[in-house]
Formats: sequence, C-alpha cells, structure tokens
Amino acid sequence: MNSRKDVRILLVGEDGVGKTSLILSLVSEEFPDEVPAKAEEITIPADVTPERVPTQIVDFTFQEQTEEDLEEEIHKASVICIVYAVDDEPSIVKIEEFWLPRIHKSLGENSRTPIVLVGNKSDTVEDHSMERVIPLMNQYPEIETCVECSAKTLKNISELFYYAQKAVLHPTGPLYNSEEKDLTEHCKKALSRVFKICDMDNDGILNDRELNYFQKRCFNAPLQPQALKDVKSVVEKSVTDGLKDDGLTQKGFQFLHTLFIQRGRHETTWTVLRKFGYNNDLQLSKEYLFPSLKIAKGATTELSGQAMKFLNFLFTKYDKDKDGCLSTTEVQSLFSTCPYMPWGPDVTNAVCTNEQGWITYRGYIAQWALTTLLDVRRTTEYFGYLGYSFITDQEDTKTAIVVTRDRKQDILHKQSTRNVFQCNVLGPKGVGKTAFLQGLLGRNMKYVASLDKNNLPIYTMNTVQVYGHEKYLLLHEIDIAKAENMSSAELTCDVVCLLYDVTNPKSFEHCSKIYEQHFQDRQISCLVVGTKSEMAEVKQECELQPHEFCKRHRLSPPQFFQCVDKITTDVYHKLATMAAFPYLQDGLSSNSHVILKFSIGIAVLAVIAFSVYKYQKNSKN
Repeated sequence: MNSRKDVRILLVGEDGVGKTSLILSLVSEEFPDEVPAKAEEITIPADVTPERVPTQIVDFTFQEQTEEDLEEEIHKASVICIVYAVDDEPSIVKIEEFWLPRIHKSLGENSRTPIVLVGNKSDTVEDHSMERVIPLMNQYPEIETCVECSAKTLKNISELFYYAQKAVLHPTGPLYNSEEKDLTEHCKKALSRVFKICDMDNDGILNDRELNYFQKRCFNAPLQPQALKDVKSVVEKSVTDGLKDDGLTQKGFQFLHTLFIQRGRHETTWTVLRKFGYNNDLQLSKEYLFPSLKIAKGATTELSGQAMKFLNFLFTKYDKDKDGCLSTTEVQSLFSTCPYMPWGPDVTNAVCTNEQGWITYRGYIAQWALTTLLDVRRTTEYFGYLGYSFITDQEDTKTAIVVTRDRKQDILHKQSTRNVFQCNVLGPKGVGKTAFLQGLLGRNMKYVASLDKNNLPIYTMNTVQVYGHEKYLLLHEIDIAKAENMSSAELTCDVVCLLYDVTNPKSFEHCSKIYEQHFQDRQISCLVVGTKSEMAEVKQECELQPHEFCKRHRLSPPQFFQCVDKITTDVYHKLATMAAFPYLQDGLSSNSHVILKFSIGIAVLAVIAFSVYKYQKNSKN
C-alpha cells in the first residue's frame, strides 16, 4: 500500500509549447478552441485515478507569474513535467540550459523529486524526438521517463498524467540503475530481506507453497498454476542458478524484479517492497517499525498470543539441527534480516542456555518477554525487521503487544492479570545479588564463579509456576547505594526483594533503611531474603532483627537463600506469587490461607451452580 496522501503535478516549459492545452484536453477530452495563458489548478479525485490517490495538476507561465511563484511551486510539486514542443528545437535546448538548472537551484543537486519530459505536438512531425532527449535521461537520473503526446489529437494525454503520477508513487531511481542496467544495491538488499522472510522453511528457495503465499499476501490473489509454470520457465531460460529443486532461488527472485522494472512494471516491485515496510527511499518506515501504542501510566507491555506463535515459528525455522537450542550461527541467521544484532554477549547470562551457552527455547521466549517489558519499541522494531506482519497476516506489529491494565487496578481487583512480573532486587555490595539473579536460571555458585564479570547482566528472566500457571519473573539488580538516590518512579515494580547477608551483622541495616525510605507507604509487596544461609547466622546490628522488622511492618517472615550447591528455588515462587496477588500484604503464610479459601469458595460455587442446573433440568422433565 502506498503511503502518499496525494500527488501534485507541476507543468513547466517555454511559452507556446502547449502546457495549458494539455491540461484542458485532459479535462474536456477535446482540444480547446480558445486557450488561456494559464489553466486553473485542477484536482482529480482519487476514485478516478489508477492509483487511487487524489492528484492536483498545476500550470505555470511567466506571462502571469513571477520567479517567486515558480520557486514556491517547484517546492510544492511531487513531480515536475518539463514540456517541450517536438517541432520546436529551442524548447528542447531550454530543457538543459534553463529548466533543469533552475529546478536544481531550488531543490538541490540530490533532490529526489522526479522529472518527466513531455514532448507535445507529436501530430505535427513524423519523426520522434526521443533521440534528442535520451542523452538527457542518461545524464540526469531524476528524469523518470519521456512521453510524446498531442493535445490536439489527445494522443497519450491520459498516459502522460498516469506516468507522472507513477513517477511519484513508483519511482525508478531507487530501484534501478539505468547506466548499469541492474538493480541498485539498496534494492538488492531490500529484496534479499523479502526473500529470506518468504522462505518459510529456510532452505534457500521459494517453493510453490511459499510463492503462492507471497502472491496472496502481496497482491491479494493466488498464483495460477500456468502462470507459476511460465515464471519458472522465464527464469530457467534467462539466468543461471535461478531455479533449484523446482524452487525459485534468491538470484532468480531478483532477476524477476529486474525484468519487471525493465518492462516498465515498477509498481509490481514497489507493491512488494511496501508490503514489507519500505518507503520511497528504500528504508523501512517509522510507521512500520514503531506503530503508535497507547500505554497508560502504571501499565506494562507483554507479548500477545499472536506474537508467541510468531516467535515459535521463527525458532522452529532457524533451529536447523532441531536440538531445541539456537547456536551462535543459528542466532546470526535468525537476525540476518535485521541491520544489527539486538542481543549482546550478556544475553547468555540473562536467560536459560544449554551447557554450550546456546539459548534454549525457554530462554529465547524469556529474552523477548524481557525486551517487551523494558523496551517495547525495540520489540516492534525487530518484529518489523523479521517480517511479523507478513508471516502472521496482520496489519502491523501492534497486534504483537498486549498492554496491561494499571497496577492500581490489579490491587483494586485483588489479582494481577499480568503474565510478566518485575522484581527489583536490592541489597548492599557483596550480599550476593549476582548469585541470586543467576539462581533464577538454575545456576549455582560454582557456575557463577566461572562467569565473565564483564558480561554480567543486571537482569535475568525465567518462568515460574504460580498456582499451576506459568508466569515470567524478571529480576532486576539494584545496588542499595544507588537506590538511595533513585526516585520512587525509577523503583516501581511488581514486587521487591530486599537481600541481606546473614553472616554480616551490618547488612540488614541497609535493607531496613531502603524499605522505610521508598516502600513503607507504597502498595508494593516486599520480601526480605537472607543470603548465604548455608552458613551460621549472626545477630544484626540494628534496632530490630529481620523477623521483628517484618512483623512490625506486616511483611512476610524473612526467607533464606543458598546456592552453593543446591539452589533454594522456593523464594522465586514466593516472589512471583506476591506479584500475582498484589493485595496480599500480610505474609505468605496468611496469603496461602486466603488463596486456599478463595479457591475453595470457587469450587463450592461451582458445585452449587451445577446442582441448581441439575434440579432445573429434572423439574422440566
């Protein structure tokens, strides 16, 4: 679909070449008896133009207008038609001597405004003027085409304005280098991305099924068997290695588009490119990569069911050896349609991997969920690069995102509807925050000791079960020293984990201060966790011991964590549960009791409802 809202065609040229006559002949479909010095601006409605785009046609003459008027009109024009008379050599000379330099002066040498040369009065001569203007077309790449016509006989009048409109909507310059008779490098790169996205099974060719899906998505019509056979025949005869195993190779795919352009069917290639998000500069448009999302204050962003299907498709496509993991090579192949890699070297320490450090399917989904929560624009951007809209048959990437309700609403309804929870992990230096984050991924202290300290992330994410439902828990490491200077907004999350070292008597004091400073009066669940619990616990040098502090502030009793060998995983489940049920602030033991009562209540209501239904049915019988 073309994104332009209208096309503005400006006609310039020497007086007497027939600019005004061309416009009047188009409108009235007959040659005018009397021709004014200048035609009024006319607008052709969208429903009567081939491209369904409203078109303004503007006449210019120095008889009634000034240099300032010309400057303004040149800047407003979508396309400029330089009209000359085929029987008037001076009007042809003026194209190069005056009109092209004048347009360059206004727009600059690198202007992308297309130019169409129009040879009027073709009825007055037998010879063509093309041989005189072809050198100009080769010298000036902005000249899209040349059309010979006659306002008097109406020859090529409609075609003239069609080509002018086409020069705007389907320009040749970005696609094709006329001198080299080959696609531009930008066009080749764009078509390479299109090919890779359409190659659903990642075997390097487009088979009949893939070509049919491509045809339906781009042109809203299936590819007829005979047409498909003809296409393959042309490719096979014209280019070496264009076909392989009866499928179209990337070389064959690009050859077809070269052929379309050479035969004047630019719109075919542009239709494909715009379906995949490209603008007239062959760049992916901002609207395609960054669709407008309305995210209210307090809401978060998650992956939709459609997005999960898309990610599953991509993982299956690029997991060539079907081992359930993505190797470094497979990850590079996955993101080969993207301008750069979205994941840095720390990704293998942020999500689950196998022993070789390759991302597992669970880790792969977790990384996308992490990105969507923290930087949703990055998710829509990369979904755009990866072809989400084409693969899923969706209008744009907005359908990949679910915007949750405000957390205040979760508290009001006494249960969160979210599937991804953020837990801020706060604690002083040396308390074991890194080990705690890595523990979520099932990694003990021996593994943590082997990690490259330069690639340690401040986030880890994994799935956690909450009463039989799989949720994603994101741990965010925050040093308490930095937290003291952070705003409440920066510390907002679903649940807070305050870590203290049970072997350090001065450790808990930091936790108590940060809680009273940032969380005491906020509706955010907090869990106090003592680390290094495999060692002897010492008395903390503060007013209240951890269990007393939690009791006073109506917090859950302190939990204890160790990961020297076996990892205490219960603490992660408790954090996720507290995030899922944000209204429960009185401790996990009472939380469990309340939730149990809630579940029993649901079961009782179900039994009563079934009994009523059975009674009513028996009564009717």
